Amino acid sequence: MFAVVAVGATVGFQGEARAGSQCGKASWYGSGSRTANGERMNAGALAAAHRTLPFGTQVRVENLGNGRAVVVRINDRGPFVSGRVIDVTRGAAARLGMIGSGVARVKVTVVGGSGHLSGNCS
Repeated sequence: MFAVVAVGATVGFQGEARAGSQCGKASWYGSGSRTANGERMNAGALAAAHRTLPFGTQVRVENLGNGRAVVVRINDRGPFVSGRVIDVTRGAAARLGMIGSGVARVKVTVVGGSGHLSGNCS
């Protein structure tokens, strides 16, 4: 029996192909008039900014401190602060339980779209 895995993908324990994951700090933002892809900023939307993922990519963001997770769509560029891997909207931050702290350690995993994250989270 043979399994086919896409080039560049990693194979999980269940045998599914995944587009990698990335761990680091996330912060949230809730202001601005336009996002980098030209959309009007909506602080309540489940959206996020990432430095390299294509616009429209869907990622699962898991707060490693409390286990809460949310799926967001990449529609902006950032974060521009060293050590951070993603900026989520205020709406996503509320679901992740990180409004008060402002920053949380997260795991980001691509779940939809053509984006790929190289990295490994332990």
